Amino acid sequence: MDPSLLGTKYDKIAKWWHDQHVDSSYGVRQFERAIAFSNSGVKALDVGCGAGGRFIRILQHKGYTVTGLDVSKEMVKLASANHPEHKFVEQDICTWETEEKFDFIFAWDSIFHLPLAMQKPVITKLCKLLAKGGILIYTFGNAEGEHTDQWRNDIFYYSSIGINENIQILINNGLSILHLELDQYPEKHVYTIATKL
Repeated sequence: MDPSLLGTKYDKIAKWWHDQHVDSSYGVRQFERAIAFSNSGVKALDVGCGAGGRFIRILQHKGYTVTGLDVSKEMVKLASANHPEHKFVEQDICTWETEEKFDFIFAWDSIFHLPLAMQKPVITKLCKLLAKGGILIYTFGNAEGEHTDQWRNDIFYYSSIGINENIQILINNGLSILHLELDQYPEKHVYTIATKL
């Protein structure tokens, strides 16, 4: 799916998304597992930040400053309003460039919207943006391929390169796997935590 099209789809549901997730506990257990592996970091990157909320509050409590990326301008507006002390930008992770390194990077339920051909390059990019000793947590589907689903009266695209290929990319980029779990089994939802050696 073209990122600008994805952004407009999320623009339409941004307020609903915010109201559903701002105080949600969804993913918090998994996120706190990842935080427990981290040393006292400084900079965090949130890929597909949405409207902000629970994850950013956890990071803030741990002393991190957050840079958030999202292709939805409405999500970025909400995140900026919710967390004015952090930086949020309307950007596509596929094309976004920075010289910064981050101590903690997370992409919760976001990069599975990327075109299948962009999965490997983007995961590789996240590995390169991670500082030595940093923590990466992200979600993906355990079945290889691409599909669309109807959700919130719209069609959304999803893709995945599967568990083995994700793990191989992390290892090839100097990361060590700390945790991997199908956390919503029998749904095909996987999250992994890795650190840069």
